[in-house]
Amino acid sequence: MNVVQNDLGVSNVAAAIAEPARTRMLCALMDGHARTSTELAAIAEVSTSTASAHLAKLRDAGLLRVQVQGRHRYYGLGDPLVAQALEALMVIGQGSTFTPRTPDRLQFARTCYDHLAGTLGVQLHDRMLEAGWLLMGEEGEDYRVSDSGVEFFRGLDIDVVELSRLRRSLACPCLDWSMRSPHLAGALGAALLRVLLQRKWLRQDVDSRALTLTGTGGRYISKYFGIALIQPSKPLSASASLELQSLGA
Repeated sequence: MNVVQNDLGVSNVAAAIAEPARTRMLCALMDGHARTSTELAAIAEVSTSTASAHLAKLRDAGLLRVQVQGRHRYYGLGDPLVAQALEALMVIGQGSTFTPRTPDRLQFARTCYDHLAGTLGVQLHDRMLEAGWLLMGEEGEDYRVSDSGVEFFRGLDIDVVELSRLRRSLACPCLDWSMRSPHLAGALGAALLRVLLQRKWLRQDVDSRALTLTGTGGRYISKYFGIALIQPSKPLSASASLELQSLGA
């Protein structure tokens, strides 16, 4: 019975995502910002009535949550796992021959729901494993944080013990669709992105998933993590901006 239920669950979710307009809506919400049905209709290039039908289907599949404020209804992803699943599907959707088409700034650093993705996200993830701050679990399990890792994150004002009490994974890999390597997700990944934004080491672009590394951020991240950062080679062009929108940023 459980096998049948799981099969039906996967099929229902796959059917909900399969419509391109609904996919665009979900991708637009991967920056963690809630949006109205009118905004999502414009992003998906459908009428408001069609958007409402799409949103209802996504809600029924458990992919969206709704927050009501006065006369407005704001839609957001139902769970961080939805963002991780979308990132993985983007990797699969690129086929076996991988050629990055991502605009430079979006590829360098972007949000994946509430954690850091892109070249920078993968680079920091790999450094944390290399330094032993994160430890690989058994196959299919989440990462563990070492004692030295607890101290490392405490230096960033991140309390790993407190995060471990939350009702979500503490630290887990999320396959990065532009790099085809994992970046850090879970409560720890979310906390790390918050700190980088609060300290103004990264800056969130307006209405975009792209993140900009500040001059101060480049110096402090390099020093604190002990790495030479791989930075974007050129600014975002008008054509790249259009491509960024088509990617659901």
